[in-house]
Amino acid sequence: FMRVQKHLFFIGQVMACWKEIRSSSWIYPTLVLCIYGFFSMMRPSEPFLTPYLTGPDKNLTIDEVTNQVFPVWTYSYLVLLFPVFLITDYLRYKPIIILQGLMLAMQWMEFFYGMVTATEVAYYAYIYSVVSADHYQKVTSYCRSITLVATTVAAVLGQLLVSLAELSYFYLNAISLASLSLAFLASFFLPMPKKSMFFHKNRIPETPQGTMGQDTTSNAPSMNEQPSCQEDKDAAKSSVITRTLPECQSDKHQCHMLVQLCKDLKECYCTKKLLYWSLWWALATAGYNQIVNYVQVLWDDRAPAQNYDVYNGAVEAAATFLSSVTAMAVGYVKINWDLSGELALGIFSALDAGSLFLMHFTANIWACYASYLVFKSCYMLLITIATFQIAVNLTMERYALMFGFNNFVALVIQTIITVVVVDSRGLGLKIVTQFLIYGSYFAVIAGIFLIRSIYTIVSIQCKKETQNFSNGSQNIKEQESETRL
Repeated sequence: FMRVQKHLFFIGQVMACWKEIRSSSWIYPTLVLCIYGFFSMMRPSEPFLTPYLTGPDKNLTIDEVTNQVFPVWTYSYLVLLFPVFLITDYLRYKPIIILQGLMLAMQWMEFFYGMVTATEVAYYAYIYSVVSADHYQKVTSYCRSITLVATTVAAVLGQLLVSLAELSYFYLNAISLASLSLAFLASFFLPMPKKSMFFHKNRIPETPQGTMGQDTTSNAPSMNEQPSCQEDKDAAKSSVITRTLPECQSDKHQCHMLVQLCKDLKECYCTKKLLYWSLWWALATAGYNQIVNYVQVLWDDRAPAQNYDVYNGAVEAAATFLSSVTAMAVGYVKINWDLSGELALGIFSALDAGSLFLMHFTANIWACYASYLVFKSCYMLLITIATFQIAVNLTMERYALMFGFNNFVALVIQTIITVVVVDSRGLGLKIVTQFLIYGSYFAVIAGIFLIRSIYTIVSIQCKKETQNFSNGSQNIKEQESETRL
């Protein structure tokens, strides 16, 4: 009997705790979104995608994977990003999150993977529509941290299953499918937002005028007043107007929002500081996405999965861990980023270029692994700085707008690179030659921002010297005037 009492007490405590979580304005949606984020990113098959496609399961050649399969992701991502960005806000995020889970569960082709990537904006934007601004920092850290944890866990799990259990890559896909199905189910428990950043901005529901008119009319007989024929016509005309007015207002609101988005975008890029940081964001993100897409192909070229042990999962786990450490370290570094930020962009972009050149020139798979760790860590460090520098002077709405547009520009650049360098209808270069071009690409980025940073630093020093000289001359004149007096 005592055991039963203890069990009932424990169940009661759990139910009370659950009720408190459900009643909270931010804990419940954050918890459900973190559960969704964990299972959606827990894909142990992803680090082994290229070995799976080129292995006995699919039996594709490296050239087919590189020049025909992977480019589809870039093209579909580009086509879908902008419309999905607007539809996501208009539908208030949750339907798009459910769609993301559904597409992940299907995994039919690279097109759906491109759609999934395009809908990731819903995951990061959803939480801001259901919690107050006081909790933004906390929930952002939770949602981003859980995706890094899930990516690391998935990579380690995949590596252990491949190396120790000698499991087929097919079963890694089955585990990923099960995890993504759980994410799809979790998305249904997310509360539907009442507002969004652009199209549903704190719109206060108004009492329908038609209802008010009906109430007034229904009260008329109690006042023993008989309405005239003309009053009936006016009432009918008024009811038609009140029915069509909300539709007109809604259409005008959508048009006004689109015009306002264009104006906000123009104002954001009028600031030189934001323009240069956004330029780096677009250029570097295009290159980063291209490297992440094709680095497994390079690894397979250096050490074919049929003849060598594959450590892709371990490398991805280490890269994710180092990236999170470098991103966290930025918060503790006290530097005047307005003065030294562009110099940092140039130096670390040069490191990225060096790591890519090493991947091209070396035939050692371990050197390729190490270069990838350096490359990803440097990019994550810089993108964290760029995110902070862009967001610090913008509202959440404008930041989301710039985030979407910068990624769109990055995708346009990436698509051009893919068409020219990778696609079989373009040059269709070998993977080793591609990494020589990618290294040169980051070298150009490094050169642009090193020159820009040197110019900025020299200009500031010249201004200081000129100001000191003018202040010194003014002091001498004041002393001479005092001496004369």
